[in-house]
Amino acid sequence: MKKDIHPDYREVVFWDLSSDFKFITRSCAPSKETIEFEGATYPVIKVEVSSQSHPFYTGKNTLVDTTGRVDKFLRKYGKR
Repeated sequence: MKKDIHPDYREVVFWDLSSDFKFITRSCAPSKETIEFEGATYPVIKVEVSSQSHPFYTGKNTLVDTTGRVDKFLRKYGKR
């Protein structure tokens, strides 16, 4: 394999902001922030939905629209 063409594959912490759930996995996703987790420092990637907050996995029927997609749609198309 060619050298220096592959992204940095490392352990990172994914942090679900809606349920304050954190877990460690490996990823190539870039991150400038770090966090102390389980006695070590890892890059952190913040997400809004994970298996701890997604309605399919939790059994809840509502999903909080934190990005404003519904409002954006209504502003764009409104009531016609």
